[in-house]
Amino acid sequence: MTPRQIAVLLCFVACAAAFIDTVGASTSRAQAPQVTVAELEQRLATYRRLLSDWGGLTRYGSEDSELKAPAPGEQRVVFLGDQVTESWGSGARFFPGKPYLNRGIAGQTSPQMLVRFRQDVVALKPAVVIIQAGTNDMAGLTGPGTRGTWSDYIMSMAELARANGIRVVLASITPVCDCSTTQTDRRPQAKIADWNEWLASYASTSRAIYLDYYSALASGRNFRADLTADGLLPNAAGYAVMASLAQQAIDRALKNVETR
Repeated sequence: MTPRQIAVLLCFVACAAAFIDTVGASTSRAQAPQVTVAELEQRLATYRRLLSDWGGLTRYGSEDSELKAPAPGEQRVVFLGDQVTESWGSGARFFPGKPYLNRGIAGQTSPQMLVRFRQDVVALKPAVVIIQAGTNDMAGLTGPGTRGTWSDYIMSMAELARANGIRVVLASITPVCDCSTTQTDRRPQAKIADWNEWLASYASTSRAIYLDYYSALASGRNFRADLTADGLLPNAAGYAVMASLAQQAIDRALKNVETR
């Protein structure tokens, strides 16, 4: 990172800390959550990681470099995303026997995914990429933004994929609910619906496939309680629903590849 980028990130961290302190000062001690030393250390580690590797290039860098090119006839698929993707896991839980790669990183936003798109997607030569982003953009994890700024990053990733002969699947933001944790204050349900509406529209006009996880996981605008672990992440049953939908989208994408 350049000195200017580091300075900007340091400023962001300082402002965030100041904001937290301000909010904390206005909250009574009885209401304020107790932060443990372990939690503080985890936050510090997160800030250090952002300063040294904002795009998350080291997360899968070694794995990517050791990965061989797809074998003849192999239809590789890369899942690029945030914590919803990363928490899906790998191996038996993540499409057993399929040449599918999980490249999710918890807490990431769409601009961070764009930074690592060449390394974690293009260089792996997949036939299809599934892009799932937006929930952390909405929560402002790397700064404020609008649907317009977030959509620019999605469109850039889609265009980069198409330029390299990779079919694009755009996955919806999954629903949230205030179940065991509070989610709707940082991820307003109306904004999630608005984002998914735009995403479906863009997919239809850009020869991409829209993967609608949202409708299958939601009851009204809430994450179905039987399909979520905490109101944000799916549980095993939720991931089972998503796997079926993702496979259908992949099959459609591969069919389009074969018929072009």
